[in-house]
Amino acid sequence: MPVGDVPAGNATEVVAGLAARVGELAEVLDPELIAFRRDVHAHPELSRKETRTTHAVAERLRAAGLEPRLLPIGSGLVCDIGPDHGPNGEGRVGLRADLDALPLQETSGVEFASTEPGVAHACGHDVHTTVVLGAGLVLARLAEEGRLRRGVRLFFQPAEEVFPGGAEDIINRTSELEGVDRMAALHCDPKFDVGHVGTRIGPITSASDSVMVTVASPGGHTSRPHLTGDVVFALGQIITQTPGVLGRRLDPRSGVNLTWGAVQAGSTPNAIPSTGIVKGTLRCLDVRAWEKAGELVREAVEQIVAPYQVSVSVTVTHGVPPVENQAAATCDLEDAVRDAVGPDAVQLTEQSMGGEDFAWFLRKVPGTMARLGVRTPGGRTYDLHQGDLVVDERAIGVGVRALAQFAAS
Repeated sequence: MPVGDVPAGNATEVVAGLAARVGELAEVLDPELIAFRRDVHAHPELSRKETRTTHAVAERLRAAGLEPRLLPIGSGLVCDIGPDHGPNGEGRVGLRADLDALPLQETSGVEFASTEPGVAHACGHDVHTTVVLGAGLVLARLAEEGRLRRGVRLFFQPAEEVFPGGAEDIINRTSELEGVDRMAALHCDPKFDVGHVGTRIGPITSASDSVMVTVASPGGHTSRPHLTGDVVFALGQIITQTPGVLGRRLDPRSGVNLTWGAVQAGSTPNAIPSTGIVKGTLRCLDVRAWEKAGELVREAVEQIVAPYQVSVSVTVTHGVPPVENQAAATCDLEDAVRDAVGPDAVQLTEQSMGGEDFAWFLRKVPGTMARLGVRTPGGRTYDLHQGDLVVDERAIGVGVRALAQFAAS
């Protein structure tokens, strides 16, 4: 990828020289990193079971002369590079990757497809892991050459795909955020062509909670629904009415969305079952709406089923708040991308309805998350969390250059 033109002057010459060196080091690593990513992709591991992936990352970091520390939460690791403090007392820059795969069957047909039935890297975490590993290896060389101005801490986090996730484990059960005063992460985005990075100041993802509603009654015969609580009918009212209540009780600009993903009740057409369950996901673009939406779901469900002689239990499990990108960190990442990848590499991205537990880190430390383009130009646009996901592996080198330049600038 071409390095962007920079104006004359000492500071900009230093930046250009750094970007050129980052590019040289990243290019040398490209074949190894692609092979590493393919190995991780072929051996996906579910949340909190990422022991093989953790070992592979740790082994490569040790080979580079670094000293990774295994996290005391079952899987995952962190690794420090360079000095504890910058010349003006700055803390470390944190670079975060997530390790876990999804419980999905891979259908991509690639030669290095998952060897684990029903488990696949369908969200690009294998790419994230490889990018942060590669950035770490580049930064380690820069440190050896005296080019690393401030320290870096690599976070290889387990369990991003579950609630509660690995970010909360790191924050609540370790002290690894101490000494870190800025963080960055990349997330694969199949809507962007490879060679581009999507950025946004402010919220870039939504809050995401899981919702489960259980309805119960004595049950009965379908010929006598008036003598019992009709669980299935009550579930139908919950499914259709609850999203509408949210839309009238919360500011529509907050982007609240309740979508049901599973419903189970009964097994025969002429019996009213005694229990039924509906499960869904509650998403909010605005953190203030998120703080109120869960209780409003409970209130709405209880009022909706009140006439139907059933009992109801509502469980709202808080997942993640929105990822809120700090302006300064986002602008610095954009500069790093332009310097190390190319002057036209940065694109504005929209706020996603997806959830990301990197949000928990950014509630403690200012930072930014960006979208890493993984679509082959002119090729198919895949979707995340689908078993047929294919990424353009040239994105690995782009991500390495972007994060290494950001951390070293």
